[in-house]
Amino acid sequence: MTAAAGKGLEGVVASQTSLSFIDGLKGILVYRGYNIHELAPNVSFPESVFLLWNGRLPRRTELDEFESALAAQRALDPRTVEGLKGLPTETVPMSALRTGVSLEGVYDPDAEDNSLEANRRKAERLVARTPTIIAAIHRIRQGLEPLEPDPTLSLSADFVRMANGEPGTEEAVEALDRTLLLYLDHGFNASTFACRVIAATLGDMHSAVTGGVGALKGELHGGANARAMHTLLEIGDPDNVGLWLDRAFAEKRKIMGFGHRVYKTEDPRATHLREMSRVLTQQAGLEKFYEMSRKLEDRMISEKGINPNVDFYCATVYYALGIPIDLYTPLFAMGRMGGWTAHVMEQHADNRLIRPRAEYVGEMDLRWAPMDQR
Repeated sequence: MTAAAGKGLEGVVASQTSLSFIDGLKGILVYRGYNIHELAPNVSFPESVFLLWNGRLPRRTELDEFESALAAQRALDPRTVEGLKGLPTETVPMSALRTGVSLEGVYDPDAEDNSLEANRRKAERLVARTPTIIAAIHRIRQGLEPLEPDPTLSLSADFVRMANGEPGTEEAVEALDRTLLLYLDHGFNASTFACRVIAATLGDMHSAVTGGVGALKGELHGGANARAMHTLLEIGDPDNVGLWLDRAFAEKRKIMGFGHRVYKTEDPRATHLREMSRVLTQQAGLEKFYEMSRKLEDRMISEKGINPNVDFYCATVYYALGIPIDLYTPLFAMGRMGGWTAHVMEQHADNRLIRPRAEYVGEMDLRWAPMDQR
């Protein structure tokens, strides 16, 4: 009998990848050989997607061509828009996003073609159109008509315009773009592994990433950023942090935005988001949320030895930008779409069906009995 795996497959190496590397003990995250601390201050989200898909950073002409290709494909199939309009008004944005991505797969001209060339075209459309889907969801639920994309704007700038109906500030667009880069890829996390499992069956790319959206929807994965913001709103004031935490500890509540299955030290993405939170909350007159965050962090580290993860400070970054809380996780998906599609392409390029074994812990050697003897 083979040795039992750790619960939740903890510590199990499922496959190989050249896309990203994590050292949880040292707090290191690498995209294609580049430390995240090297990329985050210097590289745009489209540049980081190009890096993940091609294994190198683009030259200027290549980046211009790549951004132009994405911009030209932002418009949704009209039938997708009609499908989104037909959803119940109470549909949560992540469920609507899951539906929108799936609908785009139905109408994609390369839908059933898993060749590298077709996958690349589908990947471009998915990265380009996910912001359009999310913006459309937000407009439709307000009773407004979705806006058509503007290919003259960057991906992040156009999302802000399509969602809000007006251009965003340069600082807001830059901050959003950086969060998308930080969310781009993170090894075999739950949603990415879900994508690879589906891709390994030779399922198509849209099926795979639809599964990724479904996995990200859970609060133990992508939903943590929204829950972290709700925590801060519940606390309400920096002076309340101590009593709130005392009560939470006594009730053994899970503090969302803290702890990580991989990192045993600071999540390197949190390093950048903490500083972004400090600057943006100050600019928005919401400094108290940053102050609360720091107090929570200090006590969680000193008393529990638990560090914040990527979701904790991203919550206040998005709040300072005026983004509705239930759009936080869809924005996570917007960034991760570049990583999901990269993993589908990598899986299809050297595929083997992912089929782990289970350790059976049920009863054995039971005997059948007639109905009247049970």
